[in-house]
Amino acid sequence: MLVSFQNIALLALATGAAVVNGQSGSGKTTRYWDCCKGSCGWSGKAQVSQPIKSCDKSDNPLADMAASNACESGGSAYMCTNQSPWAVNDSLAYGFAAVKLAGGTESSWCCACYKLTFTSGAVKGQQMIVQATNTGGDLGNNHFDLAMPGGGVGIYNACTNQWGAPANGWGAQYGGISSRSECDSFPEKLKAGCQWRFDWFKGADNPDVSFEKVTCPKALTDKTGCVRDGETPT
Repeated sequence: MLVSFQNIALLALATGAAVVNGQSGSGKTTRYWDCCKGSCGWSGKAQVSQPIKSCDKSDNPLADMAASNACESGGSAYMCTNQSPWAVNDSLAYGFAAVKLAGGTESSWCCACYKLTFTSGAVKGQQMIVQATNTGGDLGNNHFDLAMPGGGVGIYNACTNQWGAPANGWGAQYGGISSRSECDSFPEKLKAGCQWRFDWFKGADNPDVSFEKVTCPKALTDKTGCVRDGETPT
């Protein structure tokens, strides 16, 4: 038991987050950036300080949490560009994801954070802590759809209306762009997150992961404004 506690302490030091009771297991990843308001952006989805922040068409945070999704006709709420991923160091990154976990619902994962350890592909052994900001209706169980600009719009697309992206988004509808140079034509606020995919993420194509629920880093909750009840970000 002593070894177990020591491992937990080492993990907290290495990632800046402490392991907490909750979901864990193995899963899969995909990628997306549809510019839509995340489904965790409405009140009542989970017991949290407030829903995740959404932004207007000009990327200004909206005070009206009830603003309708830009992926719906006449909607005015978009994904904020600061919900892009970034590298903390060579082995750790922070970001956001649409999540679906076996045996759970949005009430259990909205605004929760998960430490992903990549188990395949070019990023094998690297780790990423993501906050759940969305739920993908087309996702399978234990699935993390990582938010990264240029990752493909998937089912919905508000990027054309917000940024003038092509009709099916940048690159392929599923999977997005295929080279770092394509990031050069992106809106300035999205370039760094787009380039992250080819730098820290090494262009990995839907790597597998092991995952466990952790206390959210403050660096993530400061961007979304959303903290689960009873949790103090680290």
